[in-house]
Amino acid sequence: MSDQISAWVGRYAPLVPGGAVLDLACGSGRHARHLAALGHEVVAVDRDATALAAASGPGITTSAIDLEEEGAVWSFGPHRFAGIVVTNYLHRPLFGDMLASLAPNGVLIYETFADGNAQFGKPSNPAFLLRPGELLELAREHGLRVVAFEDGVITEPKAAMVQRLCAVKPDFPREAALLPPF
Repeated sequence: MSDQISAWVGRYAPLVPGGAVLDLACGSGRHARHLAALGHEVVAVDRDATALAAASGPGITTSAIDLEEEGAVWSFGPHRFAGIVVTNYLHRPLFGDMLASLAPNGVLIYETFADGNAQFGKPSNPAFLLRPGELLELAREHGLRVVAFEDGVITEPKAAMVQRLCAVKPDFPREAALLPPF
């Protein structure tokens, strides 16, 4: 497993305003460490205790939660996070509660596998693949303003079909969306 952060997360993480950030399904913590280095207090959540041990560090609080188990409850209150980062993970039942936990000026950075990924390997189950335009629809349904969206093939770190979204809550000031050059 690479410790290199996603280029998408690296590009948009600087937009997250001051405050706590949730790294959902954090794995070994590559993004949690990056966000902590940017000065955020990070809550790193994963169901894998071994991965969480690797994710721990200064400015990072780890929490072992399996949000897919029977009876699992979202344990974070409304408007709790200035930013939420999700990569390589999809569990649609979390969308509503997750976005309710985003602060009124918060930033959502989401990147995961999309329909068509089966040609590159796993995941190939449609339950774990975003449908065409699904992240855009999620943003629209929850009143988020899209800063950036991509849907296509990547070649690094391995070939995959992905969707990527950076979206902000309504109170995020437009002039704060300083977009880095390509």
